[in-house]
Amino acid sequence: MTVNRRHLLAGSAGLAASAVLGAPAITQTLPRVRFMMDWAWQGPQAFALVAQQKGYFREAGVEVQLDRGRGSGAVPVEIAGGNYQMGYGDLSPMVRFLADRPETGLQAVAILAHANALACTVRADSNIRTPKDLEGKTLAAPEVDAGRQLFPAFAKVNGIDASRITWLSVAPDLREPMLVQRRADGITGFITSTLPSLERIGMPASQQRIFRYREFGVPFYSSAIQTTRRFADENPAAVRGVVRAMIRGMRDAVRNPDEAMQALQRHEALTDVAAERARWIFNIAELQDTPEVRAGGLANVDMARLQRGITMVEEAFNLTPRLQAAQVYNAAFMPPREDTMLF
Repeated sequence: MTVNRRHLLAGSAGLAASAVLGAPAITQTLPRVRFMMDWAWQGPQAFALVAQQKGYFREAGVEVQLDRGRGSGAVPVEIAGGNYQMGYGDLSPMVRFLADRPETGLQAVAILAHANALACTVRADSNIRTPKDLEGKTLAAPEVDAGRQLFPAFAKVNGIDASRITWLSVAPDLREPMLVQRRADGITGFITSTLPSLERIGMPASQQRIFRYREFGVPFYSSAIQTTRRFADENPAAVRGVVRAMIRGMRDAVRNPDEAMQALQRHEALTDVAAERARWIFNIAELQDTPEVRAGGLANVDMARLQRGITMVEEAFNLTPRLQAAQVYNAAFMPPREDTMLF
């Protein structure tokens, strides 16, 4: 009897024993979720790769297909259209989309960035010194950019005549060069993406004048895991598993940025690790490290603040007020509060 045959017989005996004891002989297939990120694979997206590479999704009972995004504004469109079951993106474009199309039943099931990342950036040597000075100027951004989509809310609260803004629609990788080359007066986007990207192509922070929306009267929450009410109702275990795994990945990435960058480099071999690590550290300081998150973790969501942001979106786009915070954010799939503590 050869060694291989002996192993084969032992394996057969094990299968027979499993059948007798009532144990499954074949591993059960896990539910699969198609998940869309908000942007390309950069430092701020590495937490999802940490969750995937460390097996957190499988441990939570779900298989996840992670795809890069094209901007937060595309996430609700793709989910509502059925191309993805879940996604990660800025909450405000989802609110706008839901206000326009309430029948889609879009909802956030976890808010992973409590501070607002939206910003408009101009050259520090320009004559644009206040938001009002943007009137008559040209701004460049992708059409699905959340900063562009929510610019009307920023404009309204700051007395800007949005009709006097000229927009240039550009591909994501051309946005920052448009400002550096003076082909646009300003750009919009997540500050965690625009500021370091501008630095990488020759415009240091000292040469940037940044209007953070949150510093000019726009108190939105930021990036959230999104799905539809129907998918969540029909697949509660899968949604709960994705949320739990993503939060574990976020927690690990916050506490160990070097590990997160290793995960990013394994996925994207050409990653500039030093640049993306700096981008991630900046992202943590801007979006995750807030008094609310330090006090109560990612589960510490202020529904009154969320409602103010919803109302602001509706007013900016002249929508009929009808959305309530409880429709937009469903906390039922969050893990225990202690498991959402990042710091």
